[in-house]
Formats: sequence, C-alpha cells, structure tokens
Amino acid sequence: MIRLSDVHSYYGKAHILKGISLEVSEGEIVTLIGANGAGKTTTLRTISGLIHPAQGRIEFMGQRIDHLPPPKIVQLGISHVPEGRRVFPNMTVSENLDMGGFVLGNDQARLRQNRERVYALFPLLAERRNQLAGTLSGGEQQMLAIGRGLMSSPKVFLLDEPSLGLAPKLVELIFEVIQDINRQGTTVLLVEQNAAMALRIAHRAYVLETGRIALQGPAEELMGNEHVRKAYLGK
Repeated sequence: MIRLSDVHSYYGKAHILKGISLEVSEGEIVTLIGANGAGKTTTLRTISGLIHPAQGRIEFMGQRIDHLPPPKIVQLGISHVPEGRRVFPNMTVSENLDMGGFVLGNDQARLRQNRERVYALFPLLAERRNQLAGTLSGGEQQMLAIGRGLMSSPKVFLLDEPSLGLAPKLVELIFEVIQDINRQGTTVLLVEQNAAMALRIAHRAYVLETGRIALQGPAEELMGNEHVRKAYLGK
C-alpha cells in the first residue's frame, strides 16, 4: 500500500532521512524502531505530507503522493496520529472526533457510524463525550487522539509513539486496540519507543539508525537479533 523509494528529508539544512526505502503491505502492522533522532517521526511526517521530501518517491496504492498537501493525503486514506496527542483542549470529546472526520463533509451517517466505532473501542470516551478534551487524563487524551485519527476511515493508520508517558496498564490497552484496528482491516505503520511491545504485535519491522535503515525483516526475527536485543530491548 505504501512504498518509499530513496527518500531524503530535511529540517532546514539538517539532513534527517538519508535514502529511506520501505514498504507497507495491505493488512500488515509494520513498526519502525530506533533511538531518539533516528528519523522515525520524520518518516511519518514525510508520508503524511507535513514534510515534502527533497529527493525520492512516496507511493500510496500505486499513486505518487510525495508532493500532495496533507488534506489530500488524508482524503486518499492515510491518517496520522502525531506524537504528543495534540487534542483540541477547548473542544469536547465529540467535537474533537468530528474534526477528525472533516474529509467526510456533511455525511452525517458515516460520521455517526465512525463515532460509534470509536466509542466501541474506547467506552470511556463515550462516557466523556461532552467533556472538554483538555480536562482528560493523559491516557484518555491518547485514546481520543487515536479515535480522532480513525474518524476519516483510513486505509493506513500512522501512529507516532502512542504509549509515550502512559502507565503500563494503559500501554497494554493501547496495544490491544492497535491490534483490534488492524484485525478490522486497517493497515498500521507504528513508530514506538517501547520496542519490545511493538515487535510483539508487528508483522514486520525496520530499524532506523541516523536516518538510514540498518535492519529489516519479520518482527519475530528481529526480536531475536542480538544487535536489536542489546540496543533496543535492554537484554
């Protein structure tokens, strides 16, 4: 579904991605792991159009998208949940979800259907639907950020550090939900600092080191790789 070919991205003069090539196939959970500053977040931002690559190609379902604006990329079927949640604090839970469904226009039936899907995944959000997002706990805001990302009915879901700063029990819940989303037919590209959890649920993985892909392969195989275990799994 997604193919990056020799992608180079910059922040100003800083060369962050140095020739990234990767693929995400339909129905997969693919994870990107690596140290801080390796280029994981930049990879997602480049796919979703927040950064335009200086070189290389990005294709989605055979269509080149590397120079499209972010709203058009969302319309095509790619949704990006950024690091740090970034909910709208002065809007209610329900209003935040509706913002995620902006590409559906005035299709109230689909908006209602997608809201109910989110509430089924996160019953707590249904209870708090009229509560201001800024008054939610960190874990509840992460649920809302994921739910808002699902409102556009994405074919591919880009998730950036969904477990960051959460208590272990909530981390387990978030990863269960990611698997549920995937089982319901959504392809997932996951950036995650908890490499052990990411590799446990992923089908395949890429290891990024200083803007380049150092390793790739089946997640189970990389979990047993000595370099990965020492560098990212603490073993």
